[in-house]
Amino acid sequence: MSEPVQDNARLKRKTGKNTAPDSTAAETGPAILFFSGGTALRGLSRHLLRHTRNSIHLITPFDSGGSSASIRKAFHMPAVGDLRNRLVALADPAISGQPEIFRLLVHRLDATACNADLREQLSDLCSGRHRLMSGIPLQDTEVICRLLSRLEAELPGDFDLRGASIGNLLIAGDYLANGRHLKAALTRFSRLIGSRGTVVPIVQDNLHLAAELEDGTLLIGQHRITGKETRAITSPIERLWLTSDADCPDPVTTRIRASVEKLIEGADLICFPMGSFYTSLMANLLPSGVGQAVANANCAKVYVPNLGHDPEALGLSLFEATRRLSRVLEDDAGLANTTGRLLSHVLIDSSNGHYAGTLSKDRFHRLGVQLIDTPMVTGQSAPLLDAELLIDKLMTLV
Repeated sequence: MSEPVQDNARLKRKTGKNTAPDSTAAETGPAILFFSGGTALRGLSRHLLRHTRNSIHLITPFDSGGSSASIRKAFHMPAVGDLRNRLVALADPAISGQPEIFRLLVHRLDATACNADLREQLSDLCSGRHRLMSGIPLQDTEVICRLLSRLEAELPGDFDLRGASIGNLLIAGDYLANGRHLKAALTRFSRLIGSRGTVVPIVQDNLHLAAELEDGTLLIGQHRITGKETRAITSPIERLWLTSDADCPDPVTTRIRASVEKLIEGADLICFPMGSFYTSLMANLLPSGVGQAVANANCAKVYVPNLGHDPEALGLSLFEATRRLSRVLEDDAGLANTTGRLLSHVLIDSSNGHYAGTLSKDRFHRLGVQLIDTPMVTGQSAPLLDAELLIDKLMTLV
């Protein structure tokens, strides 16, 4: 995203010109920045395209479950599944004019086929003979074949291709072919699929999440904390940190790059959105420099909590979740959130959503946060937030 685009969006807001959701306004729409991971924003991201094509998504690359786990183990790299998922959600094949590439990159190999057949399919993709390669421009076909061939050449003999995402495999092949540079691989994938937004990992290091529960239990690996592939936690999470070894809980430190810092500081609005509280949201705030960059951003900072049950947030009231979110930012920035400089608003819909604990505006105000109770659920969206209502509310805070 170029500075002129951001400047034009700010000028429109300052002059009060119409910013209705159409294609023209979306091209110069605001740079709304989301700290997130997982699939919670997939639906919202598609709706965002009507309002802005300049949104920014900082994604956690710490996923340790599903097909991402196989790729991480094979190539010792950050998780790419959530990054690929968000890039796909921000792509519109009708706009890019390349539905054939879109169809290829969202395809998953058969989860029930034998590995020998899947290896043959991968070879067909590498040579351009696969049916999914039909209709793709020659120049793009050559790029895709080259990157998948690099992946195929380094694929371990015991790698399980069942259910593998072609998009994930392509990003991994690009990562290996270009000096293990994840941002460059994501930029190429974004161009191929026609994404309308900026999607980057919060850091590019190959790290894992670790957590200590109140009962003293130590968990290493995002999939063990979120309970999607294991039993849900039975004791509240006491603390969360990063480790470089999936088998060792020793903490490590990492810092966001200057380019990520610039994205945060230049945002028109910062959103801490719904999703798994610890593994999607808080994990994004662990790297050094995040809190300081948020403090430096001259915009509203908005927390949109989940409407209902989050297995990770066991025993956590909305107020306590807000306090923990604010505190991790304060610790990095070295300042208190008394004036809302790190977290200014919390959006809720108390009529249609369930939030643990007491919703006292005065109590939140003492944290430096304004609690805004507004309709965000419709009969069609219940029990989830309505994407358009949420985006409309965020736009009023830009």
